[in-house]
Amino acid sequence: MNDAVVLTDLSIGYKTKGSVYAVADGINGTIRSGELTCLMGENGVGKSTLLRTLSGFQPPLSGTIELVGRPLSDYTPQQLAKTIGVVLTEKPDVGLMTARELVAMGRSPYTGFWGRLSVSDHEAVSDAITLVGIQQLADRQVGTLSDGERQKVMIAKALAQQTDIIFLDEPTAFLDYPSKVDMLLLLRRISHEASKTIFLSTHDLELTLQSADTLWLMTRSEGLLMGTPRELASLGALARFVEKAPGVTFDPQQLKVTIKNVTLS
Repeated sequence: MNDAVVLTDLSIGYKTKGSVYAVADGINGTIRSGELTCLMGENGVGKSTLLRTLSGFQPPLSGTIELVGRPLSDYTPQQLAKTIGVVLTEKPDVGLMTARELVAMGRSPYTGFWGRLSVSDHEAVSDAITLVGIQQLADRQVGTLSDGERQKVMIAKALAQQTDIIFLDEPTAFLDYPSKVDMLLLLRRISHEASKTIFLSTHDLELTLQSADTLWLMTRSEGLLMGTPRELASLGALARFVEKAPGVTFDPQQLKVTIKNVTLS
């Protein structure tokens, strides 16, 4: 497996009117190809800011980001669009567009100004639809799809983009439990079978612990912790993250959270 994304002494945050607000700093880490890496942490700790920075939507305050061996700052917008696919939580406003047409928009970095699809573009779209397993949705209008179905279409769009790296911001948000399971297993399968680098943020702790190859845990007190779910469990990091409310315990052997009955006064 290759080191697809390498962060060195990264500081992330915002610059406004001459002032600098650092959300997190001293971030060092590696995201490997062919793995599903999941990012977890408290609200407001900087997960979305980190994803936006890695995606090139906002500049880092300091430090470096390397994508497949090149500094992020060296990429042109078109080169970046051929290297990173990004799937956000916002619902696409695409009117009467079919799922296949939306997936085809992933080919825009390759089609030029007129957006005409070549034979190879159509093949890339069909391959992405097949890999995600949404052939039955291809001709349906996006507005008729459920949240889970629409998320799969957006993932197929990112795959049609044929990038080495895919970043996702809470892809399981707003999904019912079976759809959450289906989504995480799908992303794990894609990362392994297609050798994609998949990095996503999520709040679904127990599902993530069962599906992630590597877990990134952002904390205010300990910074960024990285390892397999079992490694972070054995270090006590997951227990410290979870056991903040009365009656909540974490079992490091079973990788499960238990909530005991608590009498409210």
